[in-house]
Amino acid sequence: MNYMPGTASLIEDIDKKHLVLLRDGRTLIGILRSIDQFANLVLHQTVERIHVGKKFGDIPRGIFVVRGENVVLLGEVDLDKECDQILQRVSIEEILEEQRMEQQAKLESERLKLQAVKERGLSMPKADTLDDF
Repeated sequence: MNYMPGTASLIEDIDKKHLVLLRDGRTLIGILRSIDQFANLVLHQTVERIHVGKKFGDIPRGIFVVRGENVVLLGEVDLDKECDQILQRVSIEEILEEQRMEQQAKLESERLKLQAVKERGLSMPKADTLDDF
């Protein structure tokens, strides 16, 4: 196997199924069709996989162009490996509802934490005032 620097090493992975984790937390699964020197990706037959607890759902997205700076992780999906049945596949509507309820629970938890901090006479800095590092 010859070593190729940078994104050139991914040329061998063209036309294979990949999982891509994005900086915003989304997970995409699709067939890698193209990549350039900036690690920009083109995925074909892409689905966005949403996980909530032990459930997951796939939302079809079609052709997806991903800017390289948004890629956190890129890995080939092993089609020969048997799928573990730990997670339960559910419908798109059900997983979106589960995700909405999880986000509401997080917001409520944050609101209660902020309220408890204020009751103690302390203050929490706003997220937009923190440096992005």
